[in-house]
Amino acid sequence: MLTAVLAVLILVPAGILFIRVWQQNEDDRSDTKLEQQGVEYLAGLSPLISALAEAQSAAIQGSAEAPASLTAAVTRMGAIDQRLGDTLSTRERWTSLRDTIGRLPAVKGEKTQIFQAHVEVSALALALARAAAENSTLSRDPDTDLAHLQQALAVDLMDTVIQVSRMGDLSLLVAGISGSATEKAQAQAVLLPQFGAAVNQVNADVAGLTDNLQAAVDDTTSVTLSGSLVSTVDAFRRGVESFVRGASPATTLTGSGQPQPAAMATAQSQLQTSLASLSGVLVREMGGLLDARSDRLDTRRLEAIVVAAALVLLVLAVILLATVGRRRRAADSADDEALSALPDAPDPFARSSLEPPYGAEVGSNRRERSGAVR
Repeated sequence: MLTAVLAVLILVPAGILFIRVWQQNEDDRSDTKLEQQGVEYLAGLSPLISALAEAQSAAIQGSAEAPASLTAAVTRMGAIDQRLGDTLSTRERWTSLRDTIGRLPAVKGEKTQIFQAHVEVSALALALARAAAENSTLSRDPDTDLAHLQQALAVDLMDTVIQVSRMGDLSLLVAGISGSATEKAQAQAVLLPQFGAAVNQVNADVAGLTDNLQAAVDDTTSVTLSGSLVSTVDAFRRGVESFVRGASPATTLTGSGQPQPAAMATAQSQLQTSLASLSGVLVREMGGLLDARSDRLDTRRLEAIVVAAALVLLVLAVILLATVGRRRRAADSADDEALSALPDAPDPFARSSLEPPYGAEVGSNRRERSGAVR
């Protein structure tokens, strides 16, 4: 009875602790898997953002067809959302974005109207990126390095690409304003504030990107993050600076300068290349950190199973030993009782009660036999 009570007192608290540890581990594993899916989703969105920027510039310059890069990016992103959209709750946003992209070639009219249509599409794409980061819990990751890396990828980097492209196209629109002085003034009153806002946003995004990447490097367990970012970040920033110079913001803001389309085209090509490299580094580093976390959780899970199994075996061993000891004591007690129930063994040195005492006369029959012998 005492053994059973002790077993219960050991197993019940240990079982409750095991369940809590196991449940926490499973929750962490689920969160990690969800974040891995979020990284995969953002990896597909990065080339789509770049393709949307390219399509916007092509449309402003008079191209009626969407570039091949946009078609390929939409197809690839559709396949990703087909697998992950329900889990990340992005299906509705992606469907809206895909349909809006599909209607872009049908947008006709003034260049400003075409530009605004692309602005709406890029806004939907950026909102989708933020939703993927939020719904996958990447934006709430407890590790500092991962939190800053996802901010750099899902917000700063993608927004920089969109705003740089928007700034360049606005500079071309401002430079292309025609008509009477009144019409030019009216157009400039609409476009110049947008251009100035885009320039300011580019500077803010690049600063935010730099700060987040530096914060991630300062507090990371990755041994490759710092080295991987140095060249890619520098190349990206040089591309942004070249594009800004090509747009000539100092003169375009006054309406008197002319942008440099050739310089912007070169800078945009460089920017897209560096964007692919930088986003690839961020995706790879985030994936590596999440894989390492998943491995740690798997190890912790195995350790919990081993400890629980060892505890159960220990309790079973104690119960078994107690049972064997109890049975052995019961057997010994039964043997003692059996022995005590047996009659006492005769004393071989004790005189029989039928034998006459020494020196007593024998009976008549004895005498007769003795005489017969004689």
